[in-house]
Amino acid sequence: MHTSSPVLAIDNLSLEFPAYKNNVKALNGVSLHVNPGEIVGVVGESGSGKSVTAMLSMRLLPERSYRITAGSLSMLGRDMLAAPEKDLLTIRGRDAAMIFQEPMTALNPTRRIGRQMLDVIIHHQKISAAEARLKAIALLRDMHIASPEQVLESYPFELSGGMRQRVMIALAFSCEPQLLIADEPTTALDVTVQRQVLLLLREKARQRGTAILLITHDMALVSQFCDRVYVMYTGAVVEEGNTAEVMGSPQHPYTQGLLSGLPEMVEPGQPLLTIPGQVPNLASLPVGCTFQERCPYVMPVCAKRPNLNTINGNDQRKSACWLPVKELS
Repeated sequence: MHTSSPVLAIDNLSLEFPAYKNNVKALNGVSLHVNPGEIVGVVGESGSGKSVTAMLSMRLLPERSYRITAGSLSMLGRDMLAAPEKDLLTIRGRDAAMIFQEPMTALNPTRRIGRQMLDVIIHHQKISAAEARLKAIALLRDMHIASPEQVLESYPFELSGGMRQRVMIALAFSCEPQLLIADEPTTALDVTVQRQVLLLLREKARQRGTAILLITHDMALVSQFCDRVYVMYTGAVVEEGNTAEVMGSPQHPYTQGLLSGLPEMVEPGQPLLTIPGQVPNLASLPVGCTFQERCPYVMPVCAKRPNLNTINGNDQRKSACWLPVKELS
């Protein structure tokens, strides 16, 4: 049953990992939502909180390893932070599925692909092994795999990285989930295979009305495949909006910095720019704007932390910066 309300809704969520001296503040007031049939990107450098957000959405972080200090997280109207483990076993796979960064570690290397796919399909759909096998073959064929029967008989190590990732996408779609979370799903693949895999992902999602949350550090992928985008830095959303608007008119210096490293954003013959410095230590974040030490526009007011404010009255377009956009261009 599809719903017009968000499939995934995160509101003002803060999370920390207890540590020996200072707690690691991995998420700091994150709010985001994904609507049915939408492809939403979450982009940022390593340490920005992208994967923690993805893992927490599926409740895949080790229990008791973290503490929620504020906010809420719901999927299909269900409070995911309060859901008991037995409910989570049903939710994962049936309502929501996840594609991980490296399929070699996500697939069991000691079991044939067919056995792994059939186990998942039978568990969630209560159909016979023969029916599950036919479904697995159809799913692999949908992934443009020419010889699905042969793949079913293979072990993961016998397949290429691109083929393993196609198997993972087929597995993710096997129970027709309403939400698919893809955490850096093409990092381990070469550029050509990367594009093929993402096009397949988008094609299947559009066909089935599946919402996708795409976690990535690659702004180019976001520009090609996402309807909307959230830019994260030090566990917080610093900019959000329609992808074309964010790419065409970035409102936060951090977003500008990410885009300045794309070849298509730089004049021919000019060097690609990088953001100076490093992401701050999440156990001892600076007071005020956490980007100030790396920002070319830093001002005294940056000693106070800016809110994520709407831009020109547009609720779908927000930025967390003290500087008016006209001064950034």
